[in-house]
Amino acid sequence: MARKRKQGRGTKAARQNVVSAESVYGKAPHTFVFHRGVVGKSVFQLLLDTRRTMEPYTASNLRARKKNILKDFVSVASSLGVTHFMVFTKSDKSINMRIMRIPRGPTITFKVKEYSLVKDVQSAIKRPNMYAQQFRHHPLLVLNNFSKDEPHLKLAATVLQNMFPSINVHKVHLDKIRRCVLFNYDPETKLIEFRHYSIKLVPVGISRSVKKLMKTKVPDLSRYKDVSDFFLNTGQLSESEAEQDGPHNEVTVPQEMTTRGNIATQKSAIRLVEIGPRMKLQLVKIEEGLCEGEVMYHHFITKTLQEVAAARKLRIQKKKAKEARKMQQKANLDKKVKQKEDHKNKSLEGIKKKKKKDDFTKNVVEEGKQPEEDDDLEYYRQEVGEDPDPALFPKRNHPPRMDKRKSSGNSRTLPEKKFKYGTKPGGRPGRPDNKFQSQNKGNRRGDDKSPRGMKRFGKDTPMRTGRKSGDFGKYSDKKGGPMDRKFRNKDRGGGRPSKTNNKKVLGGKIMKKSKVRGR
Repeated sequence: MARKRKQGRGTKAARQNVVSAESVYGKAPHTFVFHRGVVGKSVFQLLLDTRRTMEPYTASNLRARKKNILKDFVSVASSLGVTHFMVFTKSDKSINMRIMRIPRGPTITFKVKEYSLVKDVQSAIKRPNMYAQQFRHHPLLVLNNFSKDEPHLKLAATVLQNMFPSINVHKVHLDKIRRCVLFNYDPETKLIEFRHYSIKLVPVGISRSVKKLMKTKVPDLSRYKDVSDFFLNTGQLSESEAEQDGPHNEVTVPQEMTTRGNIATQKSAIRLVEIGPRMKLQLVKIEEGLCEGEVMYHHFITKTLQEVAAARKLRIQKKKAKEARKMQQKANLDKKVKQKEDHKNKSLEGIKKKKKKDDFTKNVVEEGKQPEEDDDLEYYRQEVGEDPDPALFPKRNHPPRMDKRKSSGNSRTLPEKKFKYGTKPGGRPGRPDNKFQSQNKGNRRGDDKSPRGMKRFGKDTPMRTGRKSGDFGKYSDKKGGPMDRKFRNKDRGGGRPSKTNNKKVLGGKIMKKSKVRGR
């Protein structure tokens, strides 16, 4: 038997990393991004771009059907670890986006005032920076100007912050931070701007020619005799490559980076390149629960305390009525289930009784007993006190007749075949089988009782002497008739023989007339 191979340090470390990654993935908040109702192509593309922003902690291939309701998504959210919903809807007047916290709310409703898709943003940028590796890790969340004393802004900031995984500053790897999501609140317009950026780190203090060489695409050096000419001649570079770096975006790199030119403890510049989409959101409403609770804040409607109390009272009444309907429905359902079970048990008992009765009747018939007669005799003796007259209850020599349909046997007697004309197979009793009985089927002239037009050839063989229609009937001698068509050429051989004076054709067979008269 082969010796078991020991696991090295690398294998153990990889296994521990996988376990830690799974635990981190399970603890992170997840989102469902979907739409309700008809939204159109542009809003659906905005939904897909927003879903791409929330990767990797979202359902990338989620498909919502028309028949799905909100309860369907809530029922599967707990098993999949989903904590938030982002629902897009479209009405005749506006486009709305709702953010829901699962399972008890709150629900925040935003009105999308303006939006731009990813393809629009990318087409407007001269040098876009977007690649698939960016979406392997979650984005960095930045909230700006949400530190106001207004309670609805604090609640909205809390909900937005809980949609993205938290970051431990002391343990985070800078290579995993490739994207940034910005929510900026403008107090003058009371709008929230949504932006999605790509983070790019560029080394500082290096000439443009050196940066040119550090790129994956090496520049054309065939015009220079020496490499020093390329570094010293800075006028060959284009004006569009001028970078606006300064103290506002320069930082000291605390870790080793995988990007080129970025070294630990050296200065690098952080650049943000917009990916998209863009949105301008207006906070419209905040309500408890999932779209069915008390309204905590409304941008357009302001209610007094009395109106709020009346609305709360009405909501409580509706909730109680709903619970009562549910209880009644449950009671009705339990009652129907119980009735169905009782009916099933009664049916089974009836089947058992019937089976016992059939078995008893079968045994009585087999033994030849007469239970009805014995019961009548016993009843007469008990009521009168003496034996009855033998002529009153005559004895039967045969068992009682049982109905075939109620018998317990599985044998089935086929009904006797009825013949409309002629006799049954086998001929009449005392007479041999009629050889040509099938020829006279449906015509009663071939019977023995009809002496008109009847001759016999052979022994008890009825045959008509009149002409018939068909190949050998009265129209067979005319030109163009069946005889003319089928037997026009007699010399070819084969085929059926023609009619002769001394022969009769019946059923495709040639029969010679007997010379004896009467046969």
